[in-house]
Amino acid sequence: MSFPQTRMRRLRKNSIIRNLVNETKIDISDLVMPLFVCTGKNIKNPIPSMPGNYQLSIDNLISEIQELHHIGIQAILLFGIPEYKDEDGSVACDENGIVQRAIKEIKASVPNIWVIADICNCEYTSHGHCGIIENNEVENDKTIEQLAKQSVSIAKAGADMVAPSDMMDGRIQKIRKELDAAEFQNVPIMSYSAKFASSFYGPFRDAAECSPQFGDRKTYQMNPANSREALREVMLDIEEGADIIMIKPALSYLDIIYKVKEQTNMPVAAYNVSGEFSMVKAAGEKEWINEMNVIHEILLSIKRAGADIIITYHAKEMAQAMQNNT
Repeated sequence: MSFPQTRMRRLRKNSIIRNLVNETKIDISDLVMPLFVCTGKNIKNPIPSMPGNYQLSIDNLISEIQELHHIGIQAILLFGIPEYKDEDGSVACDENGIVQRAIKEIKASVPNIWVIADICNCEYTSHGHCGIIENNEVENDKTIEQLAKQSVSIAKAGADMVAPSDMMDGRIQKIRKELDAAEFQNVPIMSYSAKFASSFYGPFRDAAECSPQFGDRKTYQMNPANSREALREVMLDIEEGADIIMIKPALSYLDIIYKVKEQTNMPVAAYNVSGEFSMVKAAGEKEWINEMNVIHEILLSIKRAGADIIITYHAKEMAQAMQNNT
């Protein structure tokens, strides 16, 4: 039937009926908060391009996680800023490395928080690339050996999940094999399966101090123009043993999230990245937008596209807003 028998506005009359027919809802349990840990004590370095985010020493990191857990955030994604870096990123495998030490302390202080550890070389290499350099190029096969060692080291420290973000070929298979061999067969892998060579990462590179010192990352991160290639990457990671598939960034790639959700039976994560976060913050500071309404709409769009898990720097303020509305 058509108008006048059918009137779509009948189900929009007030908030009660709108809530009753609401198709998509965000829950605090959908949200993962990324955090940056650095060496030292009592350090809380503001990240100028990411208002409200900080490089935190372990003591302040613990305080922040306790607060996050109190407001209902159940999972964090941890990035490390080491005291020193080297050419091949081997410092990332050190059992006394910054992330390893942080995980041990987190698990001692807030045992019920789910700790996801980013697995990559970019924060740990002097050149800022995600792998070992040979002849001015990232050498794939040597890099995945290093990533597997890093994953085992992180698992030994007590991480609940590892999240390889490097986009090397074959790294999921190698990491799964080495985790299993070290008797960490129950540690899941959340793979950055479709990570695009995006211009939205700038603020993160300030936060993690990992800008490439030469060239770019287009030989390993994905071409933003390609969606079929993204699906191939996803399918390969599933075959290699990934437990959760991630798409990064989120907002310019909602179509990829949708396609992955439609074509696989895997849990899907999406990373609402630093540049997406910072644009909202900048517009909010200018009072050009209602910031909280925009945050909710953005996260709703990511969930509606098919993401089961949303990694976002808005997680804390969204959780606080949701808590205040209950």
